[in-house]
Amino acid sequence: MSRIGKKIINIPDGVDFKIEDGFALVKGPKGLLKQEIHPQVHVNINDKEVSIKVDDETIKSQRSLWGLFGSLLTNMVEGVTKGFEKKLEINGVGMRAAVSGNKLVLNVGFSHPVEYLIPQGIQMTVEANVITVSGIDKQMVGEAAAQIRKIKKVEPYKGKGIRYQGEQVRRKAGKAAAKSK
Repeated sequence: MSRIGKKIINIPDGVDFKIEDGFALVKGPKGLLKQEIHPQVHVNINDKEVSIKVDDETIKSQRSLWGLFGSLLTNMVEGVTKGFEKKLEINGVGMRAAVSGNKLVLNVGFSHPVEYLIPQGIQMTVEANVITVSGIDKQMVGEAAAQIRKIKKVEPYKGKGIRYQGEQVRRKAGKAAAKSK
C-alpha cells in the first residue's frame, strides 16, 4: 500500500476542490491550479476531505501512481492557500541581480548581463544578494529556481556563483605552494 496515497487530504476553508472531465481543479485565495488525473486513479471528495484510490493496489505501477497523485493533489491544496518559495543566494564580488519588468537581469561575471524571462505565474524579488522565487505551483517554482541556479553554478574553489539558501558546497583545496629546497 502507498503510504502517501492512503493519506486523506483535508481541504481548508476558502478552497474549492472539483473533478471535471478527468482534471482536478483546485481554487483558493492565491489562484487556480489544474491537474490531469490518470485513468487508473480515482479521486473521491467527501465534504472537506479528499481520498485517492487505484484500480489494483497489488500492481507496483499503480501503487506508484497512487503516491504520485497523493503528493500532487496535496501540493495543489497547499499552493493555493500558502504558496511556495525558494531562495537563491548570489556570492561573488560584483555579482548582482535585479528584476526589470518580466525579466531577471543577472550580472554574474560574464562579459554581458544574462536576462532570464520570468515564467507566467511566478513572482521574483531581489533583496541584497538573495533572489526569492515564489508562486502557487511547486513544480514551476522549483524549475525556475533550478534554471536560475544553472546560469552560474557555484565553483568549488572560492564558492562564487548562485546557490540555494542553506546549500552546502564542497570546497576543494587550491594549488599547494611550491616547496623551496
